[in-house]
Amino acid sequence: MKPDPVNPLLDGAELLAYDRVAPEHVAPAIDALLDECRAALAKVTAPDSPPDWDAVVEPLADASERLGRAWGAVAHLNAVVDTPELRAAHNAAQPRITAFWTELSQDLALYGKYREIAARADFPQWPASRRRVIANELRDFRLGGAELAPAAQAEFRRLRERQAELSTRFAENVLDASNEFALIIEADAGAARLAGIPADVQAMYAAAAAAAGRPGYKITLQFPSYGPVLQYADDRTLREQLYRAYATRASELGRREWDNSAVMVELLQLRDAQAKLLGYPDFVELSLVPKMAGSRAEVLRFLRDLAVRARPFAARDMAQLSEFAAASLGLSDLQSWDIPYASEKLRQARYAYSEQEVKQYFPVDRVLQGLFETIESLFGVTIRADRASTWHPDVQFFRVMRGGDELVGHFYVDLYAREHKQGGAWQDDARGRRRSAAGLKTPLSLMTCNFSPPVDGRPALLTHDEVLTLFHEFGHGLHHLLTRIDEGQVSGLRGVEWDAVELPSQFMENFAWEWEVLQRLTAHATTGLALPRELFDRMLAAKNFQSGMQMVRQIEFALFDIEAHSGPDPARLDAGQLLALADAVRREVAVVFPPPFQRSPHAFSHIFSGGYAAGYYSYKWAEVLSADCYALFEDQPSVLDAAQGQRFRSAILEVGGSRPAMESFVAFRGRPPAIDALLRHSGMAA
Repeated sequence: MKPDPVNPLLDGAELLAYDRVAPEHVAPAIDALLDECRAALAKVTAPDSPPDWDAVVEPLADASERLGRAWGAVAHLNAVVDTPELRAAHNAAQPRITAFWTELSQDLALYGKYREIAARADFPQWPASRRRVIANELRDFRLGGAELAPAAQAEFRRLRERQAELSTRFAENVLDASNEFALIIEADAGAARLAGIPADVQAMYAAAAAAAGRPGYKITLQFPSYGPVLQYADDRTLREQLYRAYATRASELGRREWDNSAVMVELLQLRDAQAKLLGYPDFVELSLVPKMAGSRAEVLRFLRDLAVRARPFAARDMAQLSEFAAASLGLSDLQSWDIPYASEKLRQARYAYSEQEVKQYFPVDRVLQGLFETIESLFGVTIRADRASTWHPDVQFFRVMRGGDELVGHFYVDLYAREHKQGGAWQDDARGRRRSAAGLKTPLSLMTCNFSPPVDGRPALLTHDEVLTLFHEFGHGLHHLLTRIDEGQVSGLRGVEWDAVELPSQFMENFAWEWEVLQRLTAHATTGLALPRELFDRMLAAKNFQSGMQMVRQIEFALFDIEAHSGPDPARLDAGQLLALADAVRREVAVVFPPPFQRSPHAFSHIFSGGYAAGYYSYKWAEVLSADCYALFEDQPSVLDAAQGQRFRSAILEVGGSRPAMESFVAFRGRPPAIDALLRHSGMAA
């Protein structure tokens, strides 16, 4: 691809031209923007620069915003259209980016300016959002090593830069190990080997094989391809083969160059060293400083209390599944690769429906339309299709309006799995809301999923779990888009405590279980009819099917995360100890015990390459908050109560990170959070 003569990462356009970004643009853009940021830093820290908002905070925010926009685009493209050239450009620039942010957090002259601002006589009269920005900056200077001695600062920089490099490598290893696997099933063997797998999934496998120039069927480790094998395939050998490939990704049981064993160990050692350099006993205590939870002990009490409440339900779920599998399926030795299959069979036997039956009612366009109508009803906005350049033909672009003529923001939606795209689902901040001397910049959101794409001209269909995922990511998107805060550092999700970030996302999932919402979301792929009430009632009856097993699974992940970041002696740590730690956590809380070859830590991207290191507990922590908030909607004649929607928007979504999350929760709920609603929603109420 010939590079564009005008670098799209530098052109300053309102919407970035993603389709014009080439790997050759990365280095010159990042170098130019780093120079710009350093020039701004020199100006605001000059002795004659007064300690006030306009002279210090705004100029640095202007430069940082341009750098963040460009680097965010590069990182996003690296995740969704990975190529060797783009990966090389990204990885070459990343150390310079990390070094700059670390230097900024340790700049004593800038730290001094912020302390002078906080000491101003009029500072207590400043707007709360600006005071919050300054307080966060002072905290982050301390956490960034600004108060360390010069030699310790240099060591801190080394630790941060190496962590950034390893986190990227971890994600790349998982992606490469996933992409390497492909199982080709010959056409004449398809009927036997793929028995039980839905016809539309088999069509997807056939299309994948044809695209690769092969006859027959191609199965990969992308979840829309892998998941149906585990859930539906009658061929137990096929289920085991796929499970083994997925469970050993990026480990010593695969290709050496993609083994994350040493990467995990070194990351944990580096994080521990960073914490101790700053005077904390371990990385968990360091990570909790900007969160709602106050200590490692508090998090462990929370998780173990939930485990005590959930484990009896999980044990009952597992006992019922084992009994059914033995009696009805001939599976007396239930293995990990049997559990999704047996669970689907039990669901069908108990509730007389299958996920495949339900899936026919959720064509993706209808789901999106119904989701938008739900958001419009609750929050008083309108969502309309818009146009922008994108990184792939499947990507859609929309604008959000308030009151008919006020632009709230824009968002991109990238729904489908494909090769060279990282798995999972996430929302990214392409630009935050910010008002400056140049005017108001509205937020931009990037929403990414990995659903099964349309095949042979037929619409893409979503499982109900995928509908929940879509609502979840849009909860994050709404948190980012609907903010009314003008200070970019605390608008939207920025500045929100990490263990409260999941509140709006998990809150939105609840609406995808409501009859009045599902009527908007559904239209059968063949008949066009909405979801029948009797089928919905069966779905609702099955809502908490195996909820105990699901909850202890999340608790298992969260406990492993906390213990891995605080338990073992880092100096003596090895991958074997991490696997032993994972086993010990399972023995404490789990009811499902995988085979010895399972290597789930090696692909635990949330904590090793995402933002959830020593923070995976946040999903359950925030679920308490979200369930409690949603309970107020359940008390209304309609869950789409616009008055409550406006209250939620103004108390939580609009204020972003401009005040502590607990204040926002109490402003909406009128009291501190209680766990009762979560237990009730999970079918675990006393």
